[in-house]
Amino acid sequence: MSRWPQIEFVDNDRFPRTFTKTQSMIASTTFLSETRIGEMVQVIILAIVQGIAEFLPVSSSGHLNVFQDLMGDMPETAELNIVLHFGTLLAIVVFYRKRIMALLNSDRRVIPMLVVGTIPAAVIGIYVKKFHEELLASPLLAGWMFPITGLMLIVLFRIRERDREYESLDYGAVILIGLAQAFALLPGISRSGSTIVMGSILGLKRQSAATFSFLLAIPAILGATVLEVKDIVEAGKTETSATALLIGLAIAFAVGLVSLKFLVKWLEAGKLHWFAYYLIPFGFLVVIWKTML
Repeated sequence: MSRWPQIEFVDNDRFPRTFTKTQSMIASTTFLSETRIGEMVQVIILAIVQGIAEFLPVSSSGHLNVFQDLMGDMPETAELNIVLHFGTLLAIVVFYRKRIMALLNSDRRVIPMLVVGTIPAAVIGIYVKKFHEELLASPLLAGWMFPITGLMLIVLFRIRERDREYESLDYGAVILIGLAQAFALLPGISRSGSTIVMGSILGLKRQSAATFSFLLAIPAILGATVLEVKDIVEAGKTETSATALLIGLAIAFAVGLVSLKFLVKWLEAGKLHWFAYYLIPFGFLVVIWKTML
């Protein structure tokens, strides 16, 4: 006789089968381990997508919506969103650390410009999150918006590059770039793509437009993080394990840093329009998938 009490189960064919308490505990532990491994894999996938799509002009929110809908059971929690965005925020801070130090010392005039440029996205973002939050998670809307991002990148390719630096922008121009950032609240519209295109239209050098775009992302991402933290506090709990969150943070940071370096290199070479040849057909495929299949 086993020293453990016997637990009897009856299967669908009514044949009795007996498990010891030890076997039941092992089965439960195995299930939990598989669940955590599955969660880890899913977080890694989302972190890679976030790190790539946040900086390359392809829309991170649009791709996350499509991936989450495609895979069905992928985690979509407030704390995960915060961690992944914070990882890409760290990538911006590290990549532009010299520019940021200059802002705190000799270029302080740019700081109020960043504040003003953030206002359109902040106002519109709060409104959309409160009254139309379902739009932010729509893969179908992302499918329609991907080709628009592609067309913007083609426009960027056709704009003759000028020599204006972002420090010379007036507040009217800053608000226009801020509105371009607010437009990117729609999934499928690239934040980096829309702001770089608007900056180029206003006469900025492409490199300068990219720098201002990512400096402008710092208060935007921080603001979005504050809203997500508010959701977590109201919910009173977290759904993703601390280990998975830390791994997601590290991957989003590392992949984001590499993606940012590639973006600057491709921008200098005038090759960002290459992404249009991916975004336009991909967007139509997503629309077909969500409406016909």
